[in-house]
Amino acid sequence: MVKTNKHPTLSEVARTAGVGTTTVSRVINGGQRVNPRTLARVRRVIEKLGYMPNQAARVLRGDRTRTIGLLIPSIADPFFSSCAEAAQAIARAHDSLLIVTTTQNDPHIEIENVNVLMRHRADGLIIAPANSQSQALRDVLQRLVIPVVALDRPLAGSLIPSVVANNFAGARLATQHLIDHGYKRIICLTGEATLYTIRERTRGYRTAVESAGLPCIVDTSIRDYKDAEYAVASLCAGGDPPDAFFTLKNSTTIYVFEILHKLNIPIPGSVALVGYDDFELADTVRPPITVVQQPNEEIGRIAAELLFEEMLAENRTGRSARRRAAQHVQLETRLIRRASCGCAA
Repeated sequence: MVKTNKHPTLSEVARTAGVGTTTVSRVINGGQRVNPRTLARVRRVIEKLGYMPNQAARVLRGDRTRTIGLLIPSIADPFFSSCAEAAQAIARAHDSLLIVTTTQNDPHIEIENVNVLMRHRADGLIIAPANSQSQALRDVLQRLVIPVVALDRPLAGSLIPSVVANNFAGARLATQHLIDHGYKRIICLTGEATLYTIRERTRGYRTAVESAGLPCIVDTSIRDYKDAEYAVASLCAGGDPPDAFFTLKNSTTIYVFEILHKLNIPIPGSVALVGYDDFELADTVRPPITVVQQPNEEIGRIAAELLFEEMLAENRTGRSARRRAAQHVQLETRLIRRASCGCAA
């Protein structure tokens, strides 16, 4: 016996339900202008036959593909993986598939990924720009006819909506917290100094220490563990060692924590530590690490909701929602006080 793999067609559904194909199409697309009893009958037939609309044919007719593109630097970063999960939940609620691509913060890979998603006819894009000042990216996105929302980093000089955390306020509060503990020589450690988020966090740190009349010491050389080890060892062995570190990425926070333990430098007995962005083990290590916590899931959720609002607005009006005033959402962070800064455990 030859096994067939024949999918039920729209015509078969119509014939079984005793209606026309136009009625079945209306049911598939929401059931507007269909008698409730007929609607229920057609849906029962669709379920019984296991009918699935031919997405390829719908795309050829110019219908939505029900796919959303998400461009982020890395899925290994807990911040971006949390954003992706939240965005995926919103996409699923809108009967859409989220396609995640990674850029490694490389502007060339970023534009290549945008072009790939366009060839796959994505209905909208959520993007964490590798360079918030990029004219090339701005030109590419401005030419698109689909909605775009920026995540974590705005795209300067564009009408693209964005959802970001208040990086400046979070970093200033964290630095002020160290100052309030009495620390005088607070070192800011970071890498990727050109990123919007890092620039804003550095600005918050600088504002706090300068307002307190303290020296502003920023080391932007941290790319990996080896860089962090050299920086921490050099600073701590110098004639004027730090009494606190403020690290601007969770990977840098982890490096510094491990290196201080390796060098047998007590935390916070000899040097305090506060990190920007929370991570899974921050409250289980000894001592637990004080961090600035971002609303990761909320950022991803709101970005996806904004995107679908833009898509629905275009469907209703037939014009680009980007012509309206762009919406920029800035969410507040929280300082999670733990023992590494000198607070009671």
